[in-house]
Amino acid sequence: MARVVFMGTPEFGLPSLEALHAHHQVVTVITQPDRGRGRGRQVSYSPVKRAAMALGLPVWQPPTLKTPEALERLREIGADAYVTAAIGLLVPPDVLALPPHGCLNVHASLLPRWRGAAPINAAILHGDAESGVTLMQTEEGLDTGPILAQVRCAVRADDTAESLGERLSHLGAELLTEVLPHWLSGLITPRPQPKEGVTLAPRLRKEDGLIDWQQPAAHIERMVRAYTPWPGAYTHYRGQLLKISRAGLYPEWKGTELPGQVVDLPDGRTAVATGQGILVLHEIQLAGKRALPTEAFCCGHSDFVGSQLGEAECTLPNLSG
Repeated sequence: MARVVFMGTPEFGLPSLEALHAHHQVVTVITQPDRGRGRGRQVSYSPVKRAAMALGLPVWQPPTLKTPEALERLREIGADAYVTAAIGLLVPPDVLALPPHGCLNVHASLLPRWRGAAPINAAILHGDAESGVTLMQTEEGLDTGPILAQVRCAVRADDTAESLGERLSHLGAELLTEVLPHWLSGLITPRPQPKEGVTLAPRLRKEDGLIDWQQPAAHIERMVRAYTPWPGAYTHYRGQLLKISRAGLYPEWKGTELPGQVVDLPDGRTAVATGQGILVLHEIQLAGKRALPTEAFCCGHSDFVGSQLGEAECTLPNLSG
């Protein structure tokens, strides 16, 4: 049974951790330090830490792996291989060189497309018809390592980053379960990534969620799904921050309203004019309030239809609810 160190932080890594625990000896789980969340800054464990504790696995939460102390501790732990899945920490070359079978990364895209921290969001935002998971060797470059195996997955028209991420996380765990034993036995020769088709998916920022109503409705609809659950797609209504939780398209619209203007559609639904087409609002949320179906929101805000969205100055929202 192979000795494996697992490194991960968000929900994406959970199926891979569980698969490793079922088939190998997970000697340590590395995840990011606990963070304060919410108004009270209450300490919150990462999803991987909670899962590791439930499985009875040792957890280590270094702020960085780039210190001599971290290197020495990993050397003392000893492992045949490292497996990472959205760890959110830089793994330096001297750490990568420690295990005899190297470090493998479960990456949520079909590399070389969407290298970086936000591949799931990027696939939805750019309207990709398919995504997938790549099991690759980790090297010093950003997701540039050789590929061991890949599995493809269709992106559904209603996928959010959350729903697509959940499917990809399970596909990644299945791929890891299938491939890792062959890798440890020396039966797999990795192939270099193609030089063509490289795209980057940088880490998301809160301000990425601010909607520009001059953009086409189709782009904004993808933005709503790509940024669910975080950072959310948001705008301004009467000086208040307003999150668009769910939205759709209305191809039949032929109006001439200005981008950002809220209108009633002939079928009774509420929508917002954009630079090209119109965005139907299914569910919206004022900062500090719960999300509501747009019909219910309009009952409490009679001036919503006819208002102009997006005119206020931006203050980053707290729309985690």
